[in-house]
Amino acid sequence: MIWRKKGLIYRPDGRCWWARSHAMVPTPVLLDEVVRIYLGFLDDDKVGRIGFVDVDADNPSSILRVSDKPVLDIGVSGAFDDNGVLPSSIVKFKSNEYLYYWAFQLGVKVRYYLFSGLAVSDDEGETFRRYSQVPILERNHDLFLRSAPYVMLDGRTWKMWYVGGSEWTEVNGKLVPVYRVKYLESQDGMKWGGSGELCLDLKNEDEHGIGRPFIIKENGLYKMFYSIRTRSKGYRLGYSESDDGINWTRKDEEIGIDVSEQGWDSKMICYSSILKVKDRTYMFYNGNNFGETGFGYAVLDK
Repeated sequence: MIWRKKGLIYRPDGRCWWARSHAMVPTPVLLDEVVRIYLGFLDDDKVGRIGFVDVDADNPSSILRVSDKPVLDIGVSGAFDDNGVLPSSIVKFKSNEYLYYWAFQLGVKVRYYLFSGLAVSDDEGETFRRYSQVPILERNHDLFLRSAPYVMLDGRTWKMWYVGGSEWTEVNGKLVPVYRVKYLESQDGMKWGGSGELCLDLKNEDEHGIGRPFIIKENGLYKMFYSIRTRSKGYRLGYSESDDGINWTRKDEEIGIDVSEQGWDSKMICYSSILKVKDRTYMFYNGNNFGETGFGYAVLDK
């Protein structure tokens, strides 16, 4: 693969109280001739809420609309999502859109906890209501993180790849989580029982996180794009393939995209998502400081 970078699309200008900075974890949906990209925006206290940016499907550099209010706000005080929500994946099911999201709750002896929720829209993604005030992925064998779920309705089976973690490590004097990608199935996309099966592990001591999985399926082959968090370089993107969605072969060297020499994505590249539009394949992604510099896109070279 070779991805041709097309540049930055959007960075908040700070005018909205709920979207002072960042445009995190781009999660695209094709709506006819428009690509709607759901994002996590941060307020002055670095608390995230989900909104969207609409762009021209033929030219994602052309912004058509930016949401003026959150489509999903934070949860009630004390809930698993009371300190921020971020989009992860969208599934269109019948006349609804299912928004799977991950959420922050602050800790005391650890910095935070990350668990996952579901919100449903019946107005074509303009607003979402929570399926439940408790997470669809609660802690079990994963003590601190069950987050960043990517969900695919594959035939009649709902399949989920998510990030699970039960430990913390120190990197440059800062405690950070350790996490891997796991797999679950569901009959309805709402209830996800049991413990996830490990499907993508760390490959060396430099890595301490495999995050934000995004999966596409082509000709029976599952393709996973994800963020690799390392001690030496910070965030980079990775790529794996699988015949069954559970047993994966890492092919990170084939990802075909890295940080730029300078500019908004020169220090970090992370949180990629993939969308096919007509004869083109887009990658939307974040750059420096987890999306503080906004989000941009690249096009797959044929």
